[in-house]
Amino acid sequence: MNITPAQILVVDDNATNRLILSRMLIKHGHDVEFALNGREALEKLGQKPFDMVLLDIVMPEMDGYQVLEYLKNDPVLRHIPVIMISSVGEIESVVKCITMGAEDYLQKPFNKVLLNARVNASLEKKRFRDQEQEYLRQLSEERKRSDELLHVILPEIIIRELKSSNAVKPRRFENVAVLFCDIVGFTSYCDKHPPEIVVFHLQELIKNYEKCTLDHNVQKIKTIGDAFMAAAGLLDRVENPVLNCVKLGLQMVSLAPQFEPQWQVRVGIHVGSVMAGIIGDRQYLFDIWGDTVNTAQRVEHNGAINAVNVSKAAWQQITDVCQGQSTGLFEIKGKGKLEIFQVEEIHVC
Repeated sequence: MNITPAQILVVDDNATNRLILSRMLIKHGHDVEFALNGREALEKLGQKPFDMVLLDIVMPEMDGYQVLEYLKNDPVLRHIPVIMISSVGEIESVVKCITMGAEDYLQKPFNKVLLNARVNASLEKKRFRDQEQEYLRQLSEERKRSDELLHVILPEIIIRELKSSNAVKPRRFENVAVLFCDIVGFTSYCDKHPPEIVVFHLQELIKNYEKCTLDHNVQKIKTIGDAFMAAAGLLDRVENPVLNCVKLGLQMVSLAPQFEPQWQVRVGIHVGSVMAGIIGDRQYLFDIWGDTVNTAQRVEHNGAINAVNVSKAAWQQITDVCQGQSTGLFEIKGKGKLEIFQVEEIHVC
């Protein structure tokens, strides 16, 4: 058995015993330090890490039983293997030490073959325990990273359901306001600039938009190229989902020119029922579907630039708190004519 040299603390008030033990241990490549009593041992153990303690039972000031009890009650030191060494031969002493958590027990005078075998066996057990703890630590870190990634891509309530049942039941939600925000002229901007510049500037804008969604209790759903999609009244119920989205939309419009290259955006909002669920196996995506989503996107596409545009259904939910005007009827594929309103300001918050 190949054992890596260890840091071993020998605790014994007898100089002869310390000398004999040190010679045996150093011969096998171990580094040895000494403590003359229990109090000195605890001081040394608090100052540096040790792989093992050889602990005499009968000592002044603080005997081996007291030191062992302290070590096994300490969350940091309790995993250090302790081999008790004493001339006490009674079976009760052996049983007491093992019961208290000692790894092994040796009697004086020392048998070097037996000492080496028991030291090596205890160190091997410690090595396996350390490997197990390291594995558990790495597993915990991986689980933490997985949780952090889940929180990036999924809402908290969805994560809880996914963890508890390993699935998320698709649902239909009523009275959900859906918002689309699209950057005007983004494609031509991409054609004229290197990718690192485009992505950097887009990232800055989207990061700030994500912060805004939290401020207005709106759930970001996803980005689709340069389009930002969000919803209110979906997982967190709010009094007026359309108003929450309008507040968010107005902030998006005002923020866009503050970031390079002074973006211009167009916001569209519609309200209605949606279906929601998780799609994907290797790459999860929480998404929403339905006519409400399609209509919100078309409102954005046909709306005014640097403005928050809403459908008639959405406008009817905010007429008492917002000022705005109709921008006309627009021919919407599959829906016929749709009236779109432009929100100018909120006069009651």
